[in-house]
Amino acid sequence: MHTLLIVDDEASNSEPLEALLQENGYRVFTAVNGQHGLERMDEVAPELVILDFMMPVMNGAELGRRLRANQATRRIPILMNSGTSEATVREDFSGYDAFLRKPYKIAELLSLVRDLLAASTKQA
Repeated sequence: MHTLLIVDDEASNSEPLEALLQENGYRVFTAVNGQHGLERMDEVAPELVILDFMMPVMNGAELGRRLRANQATRRIPILMNSGTSEATVREDFSGYDAFLRKPYKIAELLSLVRDLLAASTKQA
């Protein structure tokens, strides 16, 4: 069972996503902002991080940069998602592995999660 971490400050986004991913066989943990997500990394040891871009305390770009700068977390795939355009996100942080613009289709999300986990497993 793959372990995922959702980092999103809005429960209206993270709770349905968490339920959907659990229904599809994933172990899912959540964090309410980038700082909380960073704190949960060792405890949760996710194989994939689904990261919202715009959050208080520490945004998704800052968390992404910290994950990429850390030897222990640099290879964990990041699925960035935002209501903001990808061009805007990329200006602040381009180190993510995939991008989904909110709102997105469930099938597209599940496909990306499977593909990112499969690619990550092959690299290991």
